[in-house]
Amino acid sequence: MSSHQPPPRETATQIIRRLKAAGYEGFLVGGCVRDLLLGTEPEDYDIVTSARPEQVQALFSKTVPIGLAFGIILVIEADHAFEVATYRREGGYEDGRRPTVVSFGSAEEDVQRRDFTVNGLLMDPETEVVLDYVGGKKDIKNRLIRTIGFPEERFAEDHLRMLRAVRFAVNLDFDLDPAAFSAIRDHAAAIGRISAERIREELNKLLTRGHARRGMELLEQSSLLQKILPEVAALQGVMQPHQYHPEGDVWSHVLRMLDFFSGGGGVEKDQRLVWAVLLHDVGKAETRSTDDRGVHFYGHARRSAEIAEKILNRLKFSTADMESVLALIRQHMVFMSVKEMRRHRLKRFLRTPDFDLHMELHRLDCLGSSGMLDTYLFCRDQLTALSREALHPPRLLTGHDLRSMGFRPGPLFKEILDALETAQLEGDLTTEEEARRMVLDRWHPQ
Repeated sequence: MSSHQPPPRETATQIIRRLKAAGYEGFLVGGCVRDLLLGTEPEDYDIVTSARPEQVQALFSKTVPIGLAFGIILVIEADHAFEVATYRREGGYEDGRRPTVVSFGSAEEDVQRRDFTVNGLLMDPETEVVLDYVGGKKDIKNRLIRTIGFPEERFAEDHLRMLRAVRFAVNLDFDLDPAAFSAIRDHAAAIGRISAERIREELNKLLTRGHARRGMELLEQSSLLQKILPEVAALQGVMQPHQYHPEGDVWSHVLRMLDFFSGGGGVEKDQRLVWAVLLHDVGKAETRSTDDRGVHFYGHARRSAEIAEKILNRLKFSTADMESVLALIRQHMVFMSVKEMRRHRLKRFLRTPDFDLHMELHRLDCLGSSGMLDTYLFCRDQLTALSREALHPPRLLTGHDLRSMGFRPGPLFKEILDALETAQLEGDLTTEEEARRMVLDRWHPQ
């Protein structure tokens, strides 16, 4: 199944056409209708129908019953997967996530159980007629995120909807209905009952799909930030030296960096970078100290990485993503000394894995504080000037060569090979003969 290209609308239309030909109702529903009305390409097309799950399965050759209890069948057509759900009613939410009672109903009953009015519209893709039982078209026109029915009831059914309300308002650049916002503030603590994986996915979308600064501000104002990321909320009021950080406290610094974060590196890179932005100074709340020379944050990069590791573990990030984010955080202060580095150390730094992300984090760090980009530009110029071979010179000697010279394999091998590479990177060695001479001058075979 293709996951790289959006599924074609025509294929979704063909599925609905087949449902209707068999005597059933069928409509596009939810976010795809909202996106079509906004003039943007939907990520996927969800379909609702009066057909029961077994009737849907009988109509299509490739289906997967992903939620039979909820009447949801995955229909595979043209290498794309489409959720086809039977109209349903829900009730008896007891765990803040799933209904305890599900029964099949009408189209109107189906949309009445959904979260927000902008996601509660039905469209016939052939005629483009929109059925609106919830006032969603007006809210799209007014750019407003509003719950279907009372906010307290919708949020009690699924506590994640509080975070989704903020996320939709931010990503769509809509206003958040004051009644919904008030309900979120009153019930923010309930977000703690939601699984870490679902929270992580919503935060990733909130942070990488536009307007990340507003997202963090709304999370803080709604009290969700204090419940989900208390370590980040603690950065408010942590003042910094004005000569380096005229923007103010650490929280203001992070917000300014998010202002300049535009993404565009791809989903995975954007997620890793934006989490590094969010957490790179999270240790400053604990490492701040003052003396007669001013304010200091000794060891804050290391402490930030330690706190970030706990946060990323708590949110169940993959090991690969976590290691990448932590490397960005640990090394973000190294840029301060690049101009004073010896050649071998600078070259090794410039060939750090994902160095494009390190560079972008540093650029955002500078823009979010003093605005001085001299170290960023220095590194960029070095990367332009240095060839791949200059950064990754081929070995002049190998372990096999050392054995032939009488050395035994062991820790000494690494010491010698590292020293040879350092000399190469410094420009002191260029030939195999020079390398052999250096080894025999400094070390003796065992």
